[in-house]
Amino acid sequence: MPPRTILHIPQTGTVTFKEDGSVDKITLDDDADGLNFSYDDNGTTGTANVGLDDINFDGLSSYNDPATADVIGDKVSLQDFNVDSSGRIYGILSNGDLQLLGQIATSQFNNPGGLDKVGGSLYSASSNSGDPVEGAPGDNGSGSLSVGSLEMSNVDLSEEFTSMIEAQRGFQANARVITTSDSILEELVNLKRQ
Repeated sequence: MPPRTILHIPQTGTVTFKEDGSVDKITLDDDADGLNFSYDDNGTTGTANVGLDDINFDGLSSYNDPATADVIGDKVSLQDFNVDSSGRIYGILSNGDLQLLGQIATSQFNNPGGLDKVGGSLYSASSNSGDPVEGAPGDNGSGSLSVGSLEMSNVDLSEEFTSMIEAQRGFQANARVITTSDSILEELVNLKRQ
């Protein structure tokens, strides 16, 4: 199951402490009544607000003036990425977590034969092919992904070798015709001299 991703949306505010060092009150500069988060739960994204009253600040304390509070943590960077057979692209972060980065989509057409060739093994939609119907790999009969594999050439190698041999033989035959014509002309010149 893909991981759930929750990120805090940056906010600033003021934390007031009691004389014993415990938290007295927290006010946010944007007048929000809680901390804002964005989430991605298996492709469902949105934002959420967690009220300040619902958060336990018992671990936050201050014993010296002036009092400051800051969230300290390691900066996380993308180390590698991974694609699964359903087309989901996951980032492998420096802290070991997985982050869903995106989704590869596939398209189907009512008339694949109506696609326009644009070169380089690429095709584009046309009025003859119909509109693309997008989906995830493997959904509703669309193509599938082979993860970690390398696709071979999309040409028939035996046919290409045959064409190359035919072209080579044709060149050799043409070269012999030129050589034969040259020999005949040379013989004609020699006959005229005699």
